[in-house]
Amino acid sequence: MERKFLGVTFRRWIEYTVAILLGNAIYYFSLVPHLPQALRHQGFLLDWGSLIDFVICLAVYGLIRLGGKL
Repeated sequence: MERKFLGVTFRRWIEYTVAILLGNAIYYFSLVPHLPQALRHQGFLLDWGSLIDFVICLAVYGLIRLGGKL
């Protein structure tokens, strides 16, 4: 039986972390230079840039889970 932390397995925590790190790297290094100012993330504000970053991290996580199933 796998050990859990806050109800989630260690493997799942690694998947979450990798998805967040890769998603943020894609957003900040690939997309931000090409986005208009209105779609860029502004510090600690909840804005369109935060939403775009979240969607990218979610897509990376989906790809990680899909790759794990194959």
